[in-house]
This record gives sequence, C-alpha cells and structure tokens, in this order.
Amino acid sequence: MTTPQPEPAAADRLYALLPAVYRLRDAERDGVLREFAAVLATQLEVLEEDLEQLYDDQFIETCAPWVAPYIGDLVGYRPLHGVADKVRSPRAEVAHTIAYRRRKGTAAALEQLARDVTGWPARTVEFFERLVTTQYMNHTRPHARATPGMRDQEALSWGTRMNGAFDDLAHTADVRAVATPPPRRAGRYAVPNVGIFLWRTQAVRLDRTPLTPHAAGDRRRYRFDTLGSDSTLFGAPRTEEEITHLAEPEDVPLPLTRRRLAAHLDASYGSERHLLLSTGVRNAAGTWDFTPVPAADVTVCDLSDVPGGDAWAHEPAPGKVAVDPELGRVSFGTAVPQGTKPVATHHYGLAVPLGARGSARSAATPPPPHREAADGAAPQALLDGLAGGGTLRLTDSDRYQDLHTVRTTTAGAGSPDTVVWVRADEGARPTVVVPDGLRLAMGPRTTVVLDGLLLADGPVVLEEQGDGGSRTVELNDCTLVPGQSRTADGRPAHPERASLLVLDPFATVRLNRCVLGPIVAVEGADITLTDCVVDASAPTAVAHCGRAAPPDGGPRTVPDTTAQATGGGVEPGSRLHLYESTVVGGIHAVELDASNSLFVAELAPGDAREAAVWARRRQQGCLRFSYLPPDSRTGRRHRCRPDPADPPGTRPYFTSLRFGDPAYAQLGTATPDAVRRGADDESEMGATHLLFTPQRESDLLLRLDEYLRFGLEAGFFYAT
Repeated sequence: MTTPQPEPAAADRLYALLPAVYRLRDAERDGVLREFAAVLATQLEVLEEDLEQLYDDQFIETCAPWVAPYIGDLVGYRPLHGVADKVRSPRAEVAHTIAYRRRKGTAAALEQLARDVTGWPARTVEFFERLVTTQYMNHTRPHARATPGMRDQEALSWGTRMNGAFDDLAHTADVRAVATPPPRRAGRYAVPNVGIFLWRTQAVRLDRTPLTPHAAGDRRRYRFDTLGSDSTLFGAPRTEEEITHLAEPEDVPLPLTRRRLAAHLDASYGSERHLLLSTGVRNAAGTWDFTPVPAADVTVCDLSDVPGGDAWAHEPAPGKVAVDPELGRVSFGTAVPQGTKPVATHHYGLAVPLGARGSARSAATPPPPHREAADGAAPQALLDGLAGGGTLRLTDSDRYQDLHTVRTTTAGAGSPDTVVWVRADEGARPTVVVPDGLRLAMGPRTTVVLDGLLLADGPVVLEEQGDGGSRTVELNDCTLVPGQSRTADGRPAHPERASLLVLDPFATVRLNRCVLGPIVAVEGADITLTDCVVDASAPTAVAHCGRAAPPDGGPRTVPDTTAQATGGGVEPGSRLHLYESTVVGGIHAVELDASNSLFVAELAPGDAREAAVWARRRQQGCLRFSYLPPDSRTGRRHRCRPDPADPPGTRPYFTSLRFGDPAYAQLGTATPDAVRRGADDESEMGATHLLFTPQRESDLLLRLDEYLRFGLEAGFFYAT
C-alpha cells in the first residue's frame, strides 16, 4: 500500500511553476526568487481559502453562519427574532424547510419543526386519535379501545404513559381550547386539537463514577449519587434519523422506572446504553482494571427502606446485583471485596445547565505546564509543583480526597501574573472531597481558576494575607454543594455552613455558571456572579454577609458558618454584582448591583436584620429588571418586580428548590409573565435566563401558524 504524500506548501507549488532556467539562476543567487515566491504564496493561500469557503457557502450544511439566512431567503424561510440564534442555530431549520413543506400539516413535520425551533426533544400527538368513539364492528380498531386492560401496567403508569405524550388510551371529549398560552393551557382531547410535548430536562452521562456506600464500611449497599443521596436515573435518548419518524419513549430523556427497565433490561444495559455497572481492581502498574457486571447477574427491583429498620427491601441472592433506578440504589448479593472499587456509567436529569456537569466550559486556554490526575490518585503533590503557574487536569469522574490547598507564587517584576488552573476534562465531573476546606494560599498578583469541579464536605477559603496585594479567584461551571453535603433523602447536611469564604479585602472573585451555598466575604472584596445559583437552603437564611466579630471583641477568626441563627448576617459583606442569577436567602452587602436576577428572601420572626436584602451604600449600585422582596433596602431600581401596579401573587414559582432534583432552580410555568418575561430581553429573570424559554415558546407558536393544517389548533405541553 502506497503511503499518501503530503501536499507541497503553497510557496513550493508556486516556485515549481517557474521555468527551470530561472530556478537554476536563482539557486546561484542565494534563492532571492524563492523568497519572493514565499511572499506571494501568503496571499495565494488567502485566495485559495476564500475560494474554498465560497464553494462551501453554496450548501446549508457547510456554509458560514452569516450565509444561512440568505440561503433561507432563497427557499422562502422566514427568520425569527434576533435572540433565536442564542438558543439554537437556524441552520437545521433552513435545511429542513423543503422537507417541512412537502409534509406540511403532518404530525411528523410538526414534531421535527418543534425539535428544530426549540432545541428540545418533542412528540406530536393528534388528540382526535385518542377520543372514545363507537366503532363499526366490521372495521375495528383495537388500538383505540375505550376500556384499558387492567393488566397492562405500562399503559396505566402515570407520568410515563397515562395522560402523557405516549398515552395510547381513549378519552372522553374535552371542549377546552388548547392554544392558550402557558400555564393556562388545559384542553387536550378534542377533534381540532394537536399537542406538542416538550422535554426540557436533558439526560447527562457520567462515566465510571464511584458508587457511594450506604454507610461507612458497608460493602453491599450503594448509591449512584456521589454525594450519597437517593436520585432518579434517566435514560439516554437515541437519535432519530428520519423526519417521518414519530418519537417513541426511547427517543426522549425519560426517568427510568423499575418496571420499564426490567422489561427492557437487555436494550438498556451496556457500555453505550443507559446503565452499566463495573468493578475495578488495581493492577501491577497501579491503575484500575474494570470488569463489567454481566447483564445476567443484574436484577431490577424496589430497594426502598424497610419500615422500622436500616435494611433495604428485596436484597438480591448471592452473586446477583439489584438495581433500583427510581431511588438510584444498588445492592450486591455478595459483599464487594476489600480493595475492589464498584463504579457505574449512568445518566442523571438536568433542566438548568449550571454547575459541574461534565460538559462544555470556559473557552479560555489553560496555561502550561499540564499535569494529569486520574483514578482518584492523590493530586496534591502534582498541584504543589505548579505553584509558579500551570494546570492540573482531573481526567475522569472519580472521587478525589487529597486536594486541600492551591498555592501560587508571585512572578518576578515585569513578568505576567501567575495563573494556576484546576480543571476537569471535557466529559468528566470529578468529586473533590475537602472536609477541612480547599485553602487558596495565594501570593499577590496571582490568579486561581477552578473549572468543572464538584466540591463537597467543605468550603473554598481565601484567607486574609495582610500584604495588600491583589488576588483573583475564578470559578467556572463548579458546584460548591449547598449545605456542603447531603443526607440520604437529599436534604442539606449543614445548611448553616458557607460554601465560599473570601476573607481578603483586596480579592476579586468571579463565578460563572456555578451552583453554591452561602457566601461569607469581608468588606473590600469584590464578587461577581453570572448565571449562578446561590442557595442558602431557605429564604429566611443568609446567602451573603460579612465576617462577624466575636462576642468578646477579640480578633476575628476564620468562620465556617454564615451565622444564620436569629440575629445573624448583620455584618455587611463585600461588593456584590449579580447578572442573570438566582439567590435563595438574604443578602447584606456593602454595595449591591444586579441585572435580570431573582432574590428569594424573607425575614424570619425576630430576625435582627433591617431587611432580607440590604445594601449599606444605597447611593451606589443599581438593580435592573430583577425581582426582590418589597421591603428591600437597596440603591436605585429600574423596572424591578414586584411593581405597585402588579397584581397580588407576582413572584417566582419554582419547579424545585431542592438541590439534586432534575428541575432544580427551574422557574415553573405558574410564574407570572412579569417575572417569566421580566428580563431586559423579555426572557426569564434569574439563572434560567440562559435558557431563553419564552423566546423558544414564541418561536414555536410562530412556526406552528405556518405549518398547521387549516381548522386545527396546536398547543405545547412540558413533559418535564
């Protein structure tokens, strides 16, 4: 087989076009002509690249983004409003325009249209197909039976099939309209009604995460969640390849149920499927060798707690492994040997893409040199060697317990500032356990970046250095577990403890797309949060304040709580800037500035604070397009809620505020439009602003008018 030769460089190709006599003379004159050809070749490469791009721009699959609307104009595509490209690219919609029109009015076309416009998995249901009708006995339709079979447990399962997107049972007529805006949409089963079900919760894959023992020393009972809480597993949706195919349960991200997983275990269990269990042992080289648990040894059952005891129900026989996908539990019939590590590949649900989630993060390039840690190995020694600048990469989703200090040293005069990164690789979500806290021992003019980490059991602490030097801390796509850890039922283990302690008054802290608990920050520090959730576990708790002085007037020490008991949170904290963020709990800041944010806070009876949201310097700072408690004491406000003209009940309603739930921090559809569309671009206030949900809804309704059959009415329903 002949090895293909690389194409000559542009300069060599241009030089080879010259007659041989000129090349011979040029060789005698030190290659002056070759150098001139190299200069011309730089422009030749630009011209060649431009010609190649002009050819690519003829096709919607390869054209530049700015060309897509022009190609769409050739086929009569009507672009949507300007924010559409922030939630999805119009490229797919333009590419499918011809196919849409050929199938105009069909359920398959409406389903693919909804998927392309919103970016969410969709399922279209023609409700007249679900109506109870009297059938002609010579032409029966068994699938449209009026009375369901009582033994058909899957068809009768509420939330998965019955009254949902995949309901195949017959219903009596519903005369209510289906096309009213959410959340007032109610009508379904009528002749002109078409329903589009949308899944806003995505299934996020985690590879080889360690199972968490039910209790210390327990070698038989485990949980999938790395924090040790019960959590529902999700199924990974498959990719639909044909526009004519209507979505089935396997095509959308659904929570796994016991009965469905048991009935389809062969199709659901495996390395490229919903779930895989493995056990690992260390080899001679010190790395782990993993052996998958055979599907024949896996059973699916209910592993709920036995009333009145610590046991789990339905423990498996020796040699078998029981899985409960609804609780996220695993029970081994035979105890896992000492030194063996059980791991799992699985999916969990996530509606708001914030925090550590193993997906795309900051586009900035981490500085060299790079050091790698994997398989839960001790990374502290590697990180200590990068104090002068560099990157520590955690390459898997294992548990790391030896990381306790990030040190940085100041570069010499005239040198760039020292930057140290601790970063998770793409697709990985490492759990960093820091029971004594993660200490940032930073020299002046240095920066520490934490990227993609899940930190549990302790706070991130920047102590006061006393030298007056500037220090920068940046957290991207990190989760600092609210309450520091979770109980088995998902409650915060220590809701009174802070997740971030900034005790240096000259520090600058930036957080992007993070989830964290309360913040303690001293006056003088500057904290900026963008697309973040700060969760103090209750509106009456304190989410941000300063370091309180001890009662005896002695020196201030490093605190580990936000003093959330009655009378706590009185000391003002740092300057606080919030953009598109959600805060659950009170705030006491020296200066407060916010845009498109939600402040969910209130005072408890007997609370010593002046207000739940309180800024000491009210001549500085401005709150724009945000929701905050009516009695808040802040600086200037512009278009904030609630407004005196708003009706009662104008406040945010959340699907869930329990950390770990799939719909955590998601605004519910019952939230009034004054909040749901109250941001400066008419999107949602708070951390869900980045989803642009109202814009997706508006785009879908506009497109349905163009492709819906005459006489039909369409509405959409959120399946998750």
